[in-house]
Amino acid sequence: MLCIAIVTLSSYSYFSHVLSTRLTPIPHVTNITWTDQYKVNGQKLRGFAKLPNGQRVYIIFTIQSEQQKKKFEGQSLSGSVFQVSGELVQPSMPAHRYAFSMANYIESNGAQGIFEVRSFQFVKKEKSLSTFFAEQRFKVKKHIENTFPESLVAEAQSLIIGERENVETDVERAYQKLGITHLFAISGLHVGLVSVLVYELLLRFHIRREHATWVLIIALPIYACLAGGAPSVWRAVSVVELVMLSRIVSNRLAIDDALALSFIGFVLLQPSVVFQIGFQLSYLATVSLLFSGKIFSLARNTWQQSFAITFVCQLLVYPLLLYHFFEISLSSFIANIFFVPLFSFVVLPANLLLLLLTYVANPLAWLCFFIYEPVRELLSVCIMSLQAIPYQMWTPGRPSLWLLLLAFVSVIVVLLQVEQKKHWFLITLTLLIPAFFIHESPSWHQNLKITFLSVGQGDCTIIELPFRKGIYVIDTGGVLRFDQEAWKESRKPYEVGRGIVVPYLKGSGIGAVDKLILTHADADHAEGAEEVMEEIRVKEIHVSPNSWQMSVMKDVVDFAQKKRIPIREQIAGRSWKHGDTTLSYLSPTDLIYEGNDDSLVLILQHSGFQALFTGDLEQSGELTLVDNYTEAISDMDILKVGHHGSKTSSTKPFLNLVQPRLSIFSSGLNNRYGHPNKDVVARFEEMKLPTLNTAEVGTIEVTVTKNGFKVFKTINLHKQKKTSSK
Repeated sequence: MLCIAIVTLSSYSYFSHVLSTRLTPIPHVTNITWTDQYKVNGQKLRGFAKLPNGQRVYIIFTIQSEQQKKKFEGQSLSGSVFQVSGELVQPSMPAHRYAFSMANYIESNGAQGIFEVRSFQFVKKEKSLSTFFAEQRFKVKKHIENTFPESLVAEAQSLIIGERENVETDVERAYQKLGITHLFAISGLHVGLVSVLVYELLLRFHIRREHATWVLIIALPIYACLAGGAPSVWRAVSVVELVMLSRIVSNRLAIDDALALSFIGFVLLQPSVVFQIGFQLSYLATVSLLFSGKIFSLARNTWQQSFAITFVCQLLVYPLLLYHFFEISLSSFIANIFFVPLFSFVVLPANLLLLLLTYVANPLAWLCFFIYEPVRELLSVCIMSLQAIPYQMWTPGRPSLWLLLLAFVSVIVVLLQVEQKKHWFLITLTLLIPAFFIHESPSWHQNLKITFLSVGQGDCTIIELPFRKGIYVIDTGGVLRFDQEAWKESRKPYEVGRGIVVPYLKGSGIGAVDKLILTHADADHAEGAEEVMEEIRVKEIHVSPNSWQMSVMKDVVDFAQKKRIPIREQIAGRSWKHGDTTLSYLSPTDLIYEGNDDSLVLILQHSGFQALFTGDLEQSGELTLVDNYTEAISDMDILKVGHHGSKTSSTKPFLNLVQPRLSIFSSGLNNRYGHPNKDVVARFEEMKLPTLNTAEVGTIEVTVTKNGFKVFKTINLHKQKKTSSK
């Protein structure tokens, strides 16, 4: 029944999802009703709301004042009806194929488009059951913030009400590296434990089993609402409810049938839910546990059973994890054995008890905090130390479809072999062969590849030599940060390196960079370097002479020293060669760093193909290149245009000499500098030099073949269009 349900309902979900998320006109002035899925962060209020016709839409509003922000933060907006004016807009395209897609996120939540609000006017507060639960959840959230020590707030909110907005980025990453992220949120395991705790407590108060069962049947949906209603929570609650109800009517329902009915109910109510990662992982992990009873029975003690449960669950979901996150934690197979019982039987009950005490006996709660907080901080120190151990993450990138299917088939075969007590060598071989193909497949490409990442207003270029014999990253993008009022600052400032560059590298299966080249000391070229070094192994860093002394580079230099990554100053005349590929620096020519014209300028030559990367080179630097390298830089195939197409770059003498077959502007959409300058664009058009702009087409991937080069552009939300040049 389960398989039939999954196949049938997934098909229904797909077509319903496509039909329900098509953009339909929305009046410029309309009423919206907030759901409980919203966030106030910095100067933005974002979240999902319902229109009068029941359609969900994603709302973005720029908060006008600190007082208005405090008003939004001080109450639950769920159920609040506002008359708003604004317009419906399409989500921006993802930066590249592996980047977060706002369109997919909105669609997976059953909504259509983004409604950018210009003005708000409160109308009324709707009274409903969902609004009541949202308000109670909001009160619990605020109560935790007001009564718990600051160091325990994020964990308590995560474990008790499923609210993770206050979790620090480094803490979240530590849990990811250990493969225990699921413990820092409400899951089916939490629901099971809470159910057992409540049930046993009722029995201790001499309540009859039948009555205790009814209490659970009523209480569990309430708990799911208070816990935020994540797919994993409702999956667990619905299955428990179905099984308990079936026992009451003397018709015992098998757990796998209950899971199938739960799946059907989910998809009928919200077809797009099958596109949510949490939904996919929750059901897949549950299926792995339900059908592995024979494997668990082979365990001789508690430790073996814990390992078997972890092994089966992690094994079955690993292809899905690779598809969505491009990496998996190898240490998770061991870490979960220790941390699952610790969080389940110590940390979670402790947080529930502490919450209860803050309501009924606050002085006693603070005594418990005095004891518990240092113990919990010691556990945090332990977790941060463990996550720092190198080589815990396997990062082969996103597998192709056929490799993904091969991985799933191999996992199922392995589990069957374990049940039949086959030889461990055969089991290992069955598992490792697909993993080997997944790991090695990114290195099978025989062509040179150059990727111009769409990092907004900034630069980042990735060069991959044939068969991945060398990986070079030129600049890492970054955000130009300006001083602003404290209330406008985001809790978690956006980081280009972490949000765009690292996902592309990991999605492509790049776990190590041979040379990280920071052309010069500007934030939009170097600010993301620290995030890249945190997640990707960098072997050495190249910088322009003395540019490392600039304030922008301080964090980069400090982090590189911490990681023991050598920083090497480069100058014109330095070069290196690998196979048919030669890379040479043409600039700067002196050791005095004075800004853009001292950018590292790199020329790449590969079997007749030539590309020139100019950093933020301006007029003076370009003319120096014209004087010193007349033959070397003539007739380029690819030119990375200097300084994002600023009016101070791309001079006529320079372009007349270079004559690029394709020029790339790396700039941000609607950037404050007006890059690329309209006169510069007109100059390229006048000279009939083809150009592409990352702001318009997204990430640009150039593949160099024997017959020329092909260009792939990320030009819309779900597909790529291809052009070619010879």
